[in-house]
Amino acid sequence: MNAIIALCHFCELHGPRTLFCTEVLHAPLPTGAGDSPGQGEQAEEEEGGIQMSSGLGTHSPADGAGTESSSPGPKKSDMCEGCRSLAVGHPGYLSHDKETSIKYVSHQHPSHPQLFSIVRQACVRSLSCEVCPGREGPIFFGDEQQGFVFSHTFFIKDSLARGFQRWYSIITIMMDRIYLINSWPFLLGKIRGIIDELQGKALKVFEAEQFGCPQRAQRMNTAFTPFLHQRNGNAARSLTSLTSDDNLWACLHTSFAWLLKACGSRLTEKLLEGAPTEDTLVQMEKLADLEEESEGWDNSEAEEEKASVLPQGAERRELSKCPTGSSSLSDCESWQPRKLSVFKSLRHMRQVLGASSFRMLAWHVLMGNQVIWKSRDTDLVLSAFEVLRTMLPVGCVRIIPYSSQYEEAYRCNFLGLSPHVQIPAHVLSSEFAVVVEVHTAVPSSLPLAGCEDDQSLSKYEFVVTSGSPVAADRVGPTILNKMEAALTNQNLSVDVVDQCLICLKEEWMNKVKVLFKFTKVDSRPKEDTQKLLSILGASEEDNVKLLKFWMTGLSKTYKSHLMSTVRSPPATEPRN
Repeated sequence: MNAIIALCHFCELHGPRTLFCTEVLHAPLPTGAGDSPGQGEQAEEEEGGIQMSSGLGTHSPADGAGTESSSPGPKKSDMCEGCRSLAVGHPGYLSHDKETSIKYVSHQHPSHPQLFSIVRQACVRSLSCEVCPGREGPIFFGDEQQGFVFSHTFFIKDSLARGFQRWYSIITIMMDRIYLINSWPFLLGKIRGIIDELQGKALKVFEAEQFGCPQRAQRMNTAFTPFLHQRNGNAARSLTSLTSDDNLWACLHTSFAWLLKACGSRLTEKLLEGAPTEDTLVQMEKLADLEEESEGWDNSEAEEEKASVLPQGAERRELSKCPTGSSSLSDCESWQPRKLSVFKSLRHMRQVLGASSFRMLAWHVLMGNQVIWKSRDTDLVLSAFEVLRTMLPVGCVRIIPYSSQYEEAYRCNFLGLSPHVQIPAHVLSSEFAVVVEVHTAVPSSLPLAGCEDDQSLSKYEFVVTSGSPVAADRVGPTILNKMEAALTNQNLSVDVVDQCLICLKEEWMNKVKVLFKFTKVDSRPKEDTQKLLSILGASEEDNVKLLKFWMTGLSKTYKSHLMSTVRSPPATEPRN
């Protein structure tokens, strides 16, 4: 996360001061950085993929050691013990995230003058004007020029301070306002934890000091003595003294570095694609139906167990779980290829079958005709259906992967059969079916062109037949022509072709939605329907058939929504 986290303090002598800040470095450190071996004392710790080092090789701008003229930090004479965190000459702290190659650097002040100015202004505002009621709690402020700030002010107990407490704040500064606002709950919880730990340590020290030398009674006896003089000149105390923790700054560096890393990785940007597609809606509806059906099975089993059903009844119960038989998985769409895919893509299938055979097969698929594959290799049939189903909307796909008998077209439009199954004669001669027969190739057959890398297909021959073969000069549906143009374009990768196919399906599903509302909901006459088809660019016969078939793939959600708007028209104004 591109942000800076800083601990600030309101000094009674010098006003708001930055005590400690941690920033993110994406670029490599300059020459002389302490992550090289042999420079400074290397005290390394590894936790959560972050490597910590206490030697940085550079000095904080607030050290005031010979570079006061060019340093953006305050001069040494303008700082007291309460304004200083790291000792003079302390190299600071460095943590290196091995996963992202990002470095987290902690100093008293940022080394860059512009960052110092931004942190300084945020520090002053967090401890002066930008405070919440009660002066303790979180608040948000900022602008586009100086960045946006999440500030959490709090008090630390001090037996020598005015009011027995000192005022501090932890601020998070970044330029992305939306990201910072979305991180508010996360930052609030984690920073609140750091504050509670600091306050707990300081409270123990405060109670020990009060027990040894109570300050309240002593101050009441010297009520008219000037406040600063009665403290014997001890106007400020460091935070390490207030908490009695010599490793305080190392612990704060670890906490701030982890906070920057965790806050940057918890939120990711996602591309919003608008309303769910019809395929998504259909899949959600099928999943809901499956859940209801499984609940019904569980309930029926429980009832039958309570009623002590006979074994014959139990056998009938098991059969009722899958009404379409063991060969039909069309309702749940849960089948998957058991082994590696034989057909890798539509382009691969087109190379195997040949251009003319693939066009005829694709035409029947898009028109909703029954596609029958006969083969001994079930994996081949499953992979073929897995590839061909990508041409259709999810709601138009009804598959019986492999069956020992012929199933009628109303039950499935993709049917896998073993070679010995007899197909009725009227199906073989029908124009609404296409049969792909897979035979074992003779040994003298040459390898398939373009498929030398797939030796599993060289042992097969594919014969595609239909009662109404598609003529070579037939125009065909528009989506088929565009699909073939994408498949034949070798400049397009397989992934790009898949995205093109998704776009084509969405384009034609939108046309289906318009036609459904126009004809089924509004009940327009045929003349108006023809005009609409001309406007949609789908007046050809094949395009009309395709739209009517794809209309069966519309989700129930979409249909019910349109029907409900018709059944409940807007209320009309009452007549006078």
